[in-house]
Amino acid sequence: MPQVPEVNLKSRVRVHGFIIFCTLLVVTVFPKVFLRSGSLGLSEEVLSIVGIACVLLGQIFRLSSRGFKSEQSKNGGALVEGGPYSLVRNPMYLGIILIGLGLVMMLFKWWAICVFLVVFSSIYIRLIFQEEKKLVNLFGATFKAYCKKVPAIIPSFNMALNSEISNYLPLKSSWLKREMGSICGVLVFALAVKSWENISVVGYVLIVERLAVLILMIILAAALAVYLISKTDVCKKSL
Repeated sequence: MPQVPEVNLKSRVRVHGFIIFCTLLVVTVFPKVFLRSGSLGLSEEVLSIVGIACVLLGQIFRLSSRGFKSEQSKNGGALVEGGPYSLVRNPMYLGIILIGLGLVMMLFKWWAICVFLVVFSSIYIRLIFQEEKKLVNLFGATFKAYCKKVPAIIPSFNMALNSEISNYLPLKSSWLKREMGSICGVLVFALAVKSWENISVVGYVLIVERLAVLILMIILAAALAVYLISKTDVCKKSL
């Protein structure tokens, strides 16, 4: 998908910033309402692990989508249908929802997941509709045919499982370096809040074990990133 006009990019930044600000404000004022407290059961532990995986996978999706589009869209003059855009039409939004959903799973009470999904749907479905309406005007039948082949934001799991992951999640070290600040920011925030939660709930006895799980998953995500970078470099050299 081509780059969105600058005015839309600024609108996206304002929307994202407003959502983050409102979320932090509400959570700060009413922490006991939203944040988990008390002893964590098996369901909360599983939810936290799935949340960590979602955050890390969302970061990889966002990295791949931004980097691939910046190289292939020709400043908005070409329709990008390869890479992550062959899996879903809006992979950057998919990355954002995975990161947001993962943080909610890690830190918030289970019902907050429903609130997050409702808020995300109400905001981003409208943005997707507006952006794709402009893309129809730009690319006409080509974009309509693309829409028939590729889902908007929820990927086809058959396609994902039957295709080599590097085909729809290419990655380059240069893309990773550009986004390293935001990646570290999200991980440090999640790690800090999760550590505070662990100390307040179980004390220092089990915190090492739980942080070890988080670190292990970060290492696995880093290994996946290295694999994707190596496969992308191989494909580039073969062209």
